[in-house]
Amino acid sequence: MKNLEEKTIREETIFKGRVVSLAVADVRLPNGETGKRELVRHPGAVAIIPLTHDGKIVMVEQYRKPLEKTVVEIPAGKMEQGEQREKTALRELEEETGYKASGLDLLTSFYTAPGFADEILHIFVAKGLRQQKNSLALDEDEFINVIEVTLEEAKQLIEEESICDAKTMYAIQYLELQHLKEESN
Repeated sequence: MKNLEEKTIREETIFKGRVVSLAVADVRLPNGETGKRELVRHPGAVAIIPLTHDGKIVMVEQYRKPLEKTVVEIPAGKMEQGEQREKTALRELEEETGYKASGLDLLTSFYTAPGFADEILHIFVAKGLRQQKNSLALDEDEFINVIEVTLEEAKQLIEEESICDAKTMYAIQYLELQHLKEESN
């Protein structure tokens, strides 16, 4: 079995923003040669699958500048420095949707684009949703519409490409599999 590890010789941060930083690394390759790697550094994020008591999925509609379009997604957000992922999930759920959850179940965690970024995304299922009258405020540069959709409506939104991001498509697939599992029992 070949050793595939690349040893970092030097790394320089060339940009540090609010959400990500960009570094360039010189690495020693497994064959002894050197190479360069562009690395996006991210503090990690959470996403939440919030289900209402009648089985609807609470989603957010938001304009995404990199895509130059409005998309529908499950609520999600960046982890703050030192913040526990469950706390981030509860905060983001309330900020973005106005709902509080009585509990969270961690569904999975995965790296979003390991070829160039270290962002890890933790997906939770929210339990016991309660609509809040006075919920946490959105970030000052965040504009969101909250919608509730059935699983069938969510699948249609995928067909229409209104849902087009991996975390939300993963969530819909998970819910579809849960639905099929319940039907077979």
